[in-house]
This record gives sequence, C-alpha cells and structure tokens, in this order.
Amino acid sequence: MDITWFGHACFRLSDRGVVIVTDPFSDDLGYNRPRIRADVVTISHDHPGHNNRVGFRSSPRFFDRPGEYEVKGVFITGIATYHDGRRGAARGINTVFLFDFDGLTVCHLGDLGHVPDQKQVEALSDADVLLIPVGGVHTLDISKAAEVISLIEPRVVIPMHYKTPVEKARLEGLDKFLKEMGLAPISPQAELSVTRSGLPEETQVIVLDYRVSNET
Repeated sequence: MDITWFGHACFRLSDRGVVIVTDPFSDDLGYNRPRIRADVVTISHDHPGHNNRVGFRSSPRFFDRPGEYEVKGVFITGIATYHDGRRGAARGINTVFLFDFDGLTVCHLGDLGHVPDQKQVEALSDADVLLIPVGGVHTLDISKAAEVISLIEPRVVIPMHYKTPVEKARLEGLDKFLKEMGLAPISPQAELSVTRSGLPEETQVIVLDYRVSNET
C-alpha cells in the first residue's frame, strides 16, 4: 500500500488499483490538493477543512457516517466518536474510519477530540497504521494523542492535522508531539509504501511531506 499526505487530515491510500481519499479540504486551507482519481472518499465530520466533495477525476463513493462498507475488496468501518471531550457538546460528532486492505488495516482518526473508551479501543486495536491528529486546539491535545497511541499500539504512526508553514488553521506544530513521544526531529518522506510483512516490530513514527505530494 502507498500512503500519501496532501496536508491537514487528507491522505491518499492506494493499493492494487483501489484509491481512498480521506477528509479532503477546501482550497483556502493553505494546501494544494491535486485533482486525482478516487474510488472512495471518507469525511470524518462536516467542516470545510474535511468535507470537500469536489475536485476529483472520478465519481467516488462518499462515506461520512458510522457503518460497515465494502468497496472493491476493501472493508471500511466507520466508528462513532466525538470531536471534543464533552460527548460532542462543544464541536459535535466525529467518525473514525478503519480500512482493511486484505489484512493490512489503516485507521484514520479524523478530528478525534477524546481518548476512546474501552469498547472503541477494542474496535481500533486491529489498526496497523494509525493516522492521528497531533496539533491539538481543535482535537486531542498532545498528551492525549500519545495516550491513544499507547492504547491502540499500532505498528506505524503518521501524524496529521498540525501546523506547517502553509497551514492556515490555528494548530500546534509537530515538534511538541515528537518531544512528547521522546523522539528527535524526523525528516519527512514523500510517501510511505507498506506491506503487512514489512511492518516494524515496535511502533514507529513516520512523518510525511505535504510539499512533495502537492506536486503530484
């Protein structure tokens, strides 16, 4: 599977001809999302930074709520969560999506705003690759993000939804998250190619570079 980050919470997951795009943003966020083909687009919550349904070179299926779906052999599960720590009273609901690509499972947390409860953790425990917001302010704070990682225990963690030189939303930078995780700065890479057999034994943080993906 190839994972590309377009900035904010928007990724392209591509495997054996199936393309999934997560949380496509509006044009005024600061990033440039290329016009690409997608079979599926998932939307974690109804906000311009996450719900842009236009700009695709295809007619994808859109999923924006909890449920179980299957598209071209990929099993997709949407799990109901909240955008805040007050059961949605402040910012509403958020849908976490799990994507099972024939035994390799990617979890996109969207704008998760709380530590999942035991039942939710059990549902997320199959995640091999975790796409997690680390910029705080509108989502998990940094300490809670680290706690979520320790609960889910994925093999690969890819941070998202944090401040970059072009990001216009008010967010914290990546450095504070890496420090919380006890890590030195990590050089970003253009994309991640990962297989089930090639997963690391212990949790590894991978940083992707939105600037390369914008040139796609």
